[in-house]
Amino acid sequence: MVKMIDSIPENILKVRDDREPVYFEKIDGKNANKSAEFQLCEETFHPSWLQNVTNFDTRILRERVEPWLTSLFQSEHLSLLAGSGLSVAVSLMATDKVGAGMGTVKFPILEEEINAAALSSARAAGRDGVNIEDQIRVANELLRGLEILNKEDESSTLQNKLKETLTNFANSILAGETAIAEANQNKREEAFNALVTFLMSFASRTGTRDRVNIFTTNYDRVIEMGAELAGMHLLDRFVGNISPIFRSSRLNLDMHYNPPGMRGEPRYLEGVARYTKLHGSVDWVQTTDGIRRIGVPFGAKSVDPFFDVAGFSESAAYKLMVYPNAAKDVETAGYPYVDLFRDFAAAICRPNSTLVTYGYSFGDDHINRVIKDMLTIPSTHLVIISFDDRLGRIMKTFKEWGRSAQTSLMIGSALADFSTLSEHYLPKPAIDKTTFRMSELLRQRMGTDDSSSQGDKPEKKDVAEVGEV
Repeated sequence: MVKMIDSIPENILKVRDDREPVYFEKIDGKNANKSAEFQLCEETFHPSWLQNVTNFDTRILRERVEPWLTSLFQSEHLSLLAGSGLSVAVSLMATDKVGAGMGTVKFPILEEEINAAALSSARAAGRDGVNIEDQIRVANELLRGLEILNKEDESSTLQNKLKETLTNFANSILAGETAIAEANQNKREEAFNALVTFLMSFASRTGTRDRVNIFTTNYDRVIEMGAELAGMHLLDRFVGNISPIFRSSRLNLDMHYNPPGMRGEPRYLEGVARYTKLHGSVDWVQTTDGIRRIGVPFGAKSVDPFFDVAGFSESAAYKLMVYPNAAKDVETAGYPYVDLFRDFAAAICRPNSTLVTYGYSFGDDHINRVIKDMLTIPSTHLVIISFDDRLGRIMKTFKEWGRSAQTSLMIGSALADFSTLSEHYLPKPAIDKTTFRMSELLRQRMGTDDSSSQGDKPEKKDVAEVGEV
């Protein structure tokens, strides 16, 4: 075994009845055993499912993980929280790059004060460096203070800078989408195929289960693009077709169909999910009559051309509904984010609920509080899937919350690499009752591993049962 160093382990797994997380790493090619890919780190928890061995392969992991996720994905209530890691994963597969982004900006006034407050905010979230969102959030708070003090010159200067910054921020988000849209066709298709498989694994729910709820902190439309390619229907708070408008009074609208020969018994239409963008979106804009979604194509270079229409003349890129935002009354405690976070809490904080996080680093206190409240319900379960935990924030949160029995961990490239996850560990993305029934019949006829080991003979069944699918 390789000794576990003080840094974050390469891979972390905790599922089923594991009392503690299992730390393991990829075997060095020089010392690789053809029958093994991974080895336990020294002094890590040695799970019973590995018996007395320390080396194992992907097949062992799959046998351990996939049935567990399959069971959890059929919980009465299922939710997915996708963080920036999802967009990064798709971008890496399509372009071999993390994706376009923005660095920090320089402010014309009170720059030192803004950066100091932004750094304090970043450290409180477990980060050592400042990002542009930290700066915008602090500058927005400062702007309100200057307006209260009637310092018109300073507030005007800062507001203009915020407008410029938010415009550039929106265009950087679109640049990330454009890079994916213009990527090599084969690599782009590979990335979107993995995304479709990923989404359909969650959306494939039996008719007796509640719709999957998909939440994201991302501003881009990667999930929307994947859903479109998969033929999924996303139900959100927007009403309308040409210029959809955000509604606080969301009804429990859904999509059903009537099976032939069955009246009065509508069934859930498959491939439908409820969708919520917790921090807003690059195609949401504040207008005089409310918040509307504008028709910005995936891969557009800029949002500016889409404001040159009747009814949007007073809108601009800086009024895009991305959090944090310089527009008034735009924060998680105000419209529309209060409605979005209420949906999040209502979806996950109920009995027999499973929440799966992918690419979320637990750096948002608003979200973390809701998840922590969810875990106070004994029948709930949290599945954390992340490519890494470079900041150690995930494991720190896991230990502080103390809800080990209700938490599953899949951290590291061996488990959470996007293509690997979709290929080996996620449940089958289809509701195929015929296959399920045939599998049951085969197990009954051929015998399970346990029964055969005990010398039990398989029970003979009538051939007519094959038609009862």
